[in-house]
Amino acid sequence: MARLLYLHGFLSAPASRKAQDLHARMRERGCGDAFICPQLPISPKAAIELAESLLQPDTTVVGSSLGGFYATWLCERYPALVSKAILVNPAVVAYLSLAQYIGVQKNLYTGVAFDFTQTHIDEMQALDVPTLKRQDAYWLLAEEGDEVLDYRQAVSKYQGAQQTILPGGNHNFSRWHDYLDQVIDVAMSV
Repeated sequence: MARLLYLHGFLSAPASRKAQDLHARMRERGCGDAFICPQLPISPKAAIELAESLLQPDTTVVGSSLGGFYATWLCERYPALVSKAILVNPAVVAYLSLAQYIGVQKNLYTGVAFDFTQTHIDEMQALDVPTLKRQDAYWLLAEEGDEVLDYRQAVSKYQGAQQTILPGGNHNFSRWHDYLDQVIDVAMSV
């Protein structure tokens, strides 16, 4: 049975708008039981271990921001389990872009404070995938107006993959509702 594993971004949670909107639309379409969205631990190593434990054949991984970084690692590491990876404004070099957040941070949805450390950055760097082998397994959704990440890094990294690059927008991917059905179609058709 096809399933969709949604991986949220840094400081985010399953309560995020993108995760909630996707799950609601899947329920409307009668496939809500195929949606999985765990609260990812702050430790990249622990986050990947949790995501790995949720994989099964015919899983589509949808990753937003840091979740896109994790989705890339899972897609490359588990080709027999991950059919597709849909990346929404992904953090391409997360260990570089998130280094500025070392220190005490607070989850935007849970309110839980935590200490983000160099060890977390090192764990993230260990998950970097410098070269993609499965370009046909990716769909990049990016908005040029992303104020947090440079969309051009994603365009370059996922060259050869399906890409939907939209003008304007923001890091939250302002046109998410326009793509919900397409995302679900990709995930449920594997």
